[in-house]
Amino acid sequence: MRILLAEDERSLSRAVVALLEKNNYSADAVYDGAEALEYLAAENYDAVILDIMMPKMDGLTVLRKLRERGSHVPVLMLTAKSEVEDKVAGLDTGTNDYLTKPFATAELLARIRAMTRTQAVQTDSRLSFGNVVLDQTTFELTAPGGSFRLANREYQMIELLMRNPRQVIPTERFLEKIWGYDSDVEVNVVWVYISYLRKKLAALHANVQIRATRNTGYSLEEKQ
Repeated sequence: MRILLAEDERSLSRAVVALLEKNNYSADAVYDGAEALEYLAAENYDAVILDIMMPKMDGLTVLRKLRERGSHVPVLMLTAKSEVEDKVAGLDTGTNDYLTKPFATAELLARIRAMTRTQAVQTDSRLSFGNVVLDQTTFELTAPGGSFRLANREYQMIELLMRNPRQVIPTERFLEKIWGYDSDVEVNVVWVYISYLRKKLAALHANVQIRATRNTGYSLEEKQ
């Protein structure tokens, strides 16, 4: 899952990015509202964390312009203020949630999980498909044969597959979502991580498999 963080306080931004990456998210950081809007126009994010008070363009203006474009990406607003007016303004503009600084890291992570929850395939903090369950809190992949705690890239790849079961995901989308649009990582790295995941699914006696579609991408399918 890829998140855009717009926060002009650079020490806080570095700390939040480190926290997100430690918890198996991919994160891009920008430091003003105008740059945030540019990134949101150029790339496909699963969630956005917006500080209200930013240079060039405040977070509420970014959010308003984002919603005017028709984007429904989940947005969490960060604010140093706790007045009701700020909260109401954010909610009326289209934010999904807000968090007042300073905040506990556990609460930030919980709010991100809550606002990105896909009800059709997810209950609580788990994604499931076939006899396989992915716990988004512990990063464990579980099936009848046991469980594995996944490393960052493995986790993000299987999460993307399990959020989109039976759908072919282009190789380029894995690169964009997990390594970033500007990354110089080569395409074959996707195959390497797919190979790791296939071995783990086989060891867990999963009844699902990662299927390759030639020159296109990969999909998570039930075994026939």
